[in-house]
Amino acid sequence: MRFRLLLAVLSFAVSAGAQEAVSTVIVPVVGTMMGPGVLWKTTIEVVNDTGSPVNVAMDLVTAPENPVAFFDLGPGESKTFPDIMATFPTVPFALSPLRVTSDSRRALTVRATVFGIHNGEMTKPEPIAVYSGLAYYPLRALDNLSFTDNYRTNIGLVNFGETPAEFLLALQRIPGRNLAISYITVPPTSLVHRSIQSLFPTISQGDDFTVVIESASRETYVYGSVIDNEHTGRFVQPRVATR
Repeated sequence: MRFRLLLAVLSFAVSAGAQEAVSTVIVPVVGTMMGPGVLWKTTIEVVNDTGSPVNVAMDLVTAPENPVAFFDLGPGESKTFPDIMATFPTVPFALSPLRVTSDSRRALTVRATVFGIHNGEMTKPEPIAVYSGLAYYPLRALDNLSFTDNYRTNIGLVNFGETPAEFLLALQRIPGRNLAISYITVPPTSLVHRSIQSLFPTISQGDDFTVVIESASRETYVYGSVIDNEHTGRFVQPRVATR
């Protein structure tokens, strides 16, 4: 319902006589979040390489009140948000997917990076994978995960749909051999961001794990992040998986 309202507002901004078209780019997670000794933030860059002026709407899909920011870009113009949450002052600390919608048939270029602030210094920015429209596959895998004294891993499950989404997560080291299984239900238009230890409490620690994630809900996204004790992070993009 909220997304349909957003599209209605964006379509209203299209100039009279223009052919209506809407494109969407999804950043699976952005936000400002406190971690052990570090403050994590997200930078977003939006580039209009469509060749025509565009009206743009950005919304935090799962944040309270679903805040929206509007702006326009001329041909070849770009806009950078060094701290994306500063654009939404009513939601200072939160994690949420970011949806970038424009009145163009061709999707805009969107770049996202995450960085930390530790002892007043910025850590190395790390890229976050973005998606044009749906990126659904029934089985997706997150590789090279760790939870040890030196590394910690978080897993995100995103449900854009209007009904609850069921996820089955299988922890593996050898393809096809499950070490542990977890079932998670994500409510409509919600994000679940959990540590791998909380998802698989029977596994104490280890390196080089893979989590295979299965869901029949199409409007879903998954991601992982691995963070070391030096406060550097790595975003884990899912791959299409088999059992």
